[in-house]
Amino acid sequence: MSVAIHTRHAPEFPLPFSQALVAGDFVYISGQVGVDPATRQVIGDTIEEQTTQTLRNIETILHTAGLTLDHIVKIQSYLARPEDVPGYNEAYRRLLKEPFPARTTITCGIGSYLIEIDAIAYAPAVRTEAPARSEA
Repeated sequence: MSVAIHTRHAPEFPLPFSQALVAGDFVYISGQVGVDPATRQVIGDTIEEQTTQTLRNIETILHTAGLTLDHIVKIQSYLARPEDVPGYNEAYRRLLKEPFPARTTITCGIGSYLIEIDAIAYAPAVRTEAPARSEA
């Protein structure tokens, strides 16, 4: 069984999808873009600004589930332009702590947005470094 998460503090669109679903110990966040939740206007003209807003929107949805960005274990990012990857990495690095989530980054046509991000969070624990392993 899964339970939908909804908050009016994150962007809402008249499209057939949930902002997020809780399924067992995981929270699956639908693709978010860099828009202001109240106006649905794009925030900024740069990949850094839109990445920051996109991750803040994801953070708001996670907060509704009682989680933080530190609970994210997997991120998939879709960038409109390959040349934006360095700026995306810079904004990403500022908002997410090490160890970073597993990640896939794809460049593709996504309409008028520079970025869309979806994420998977694991509710019972935050990301931590694995203990050092000795090699045999």
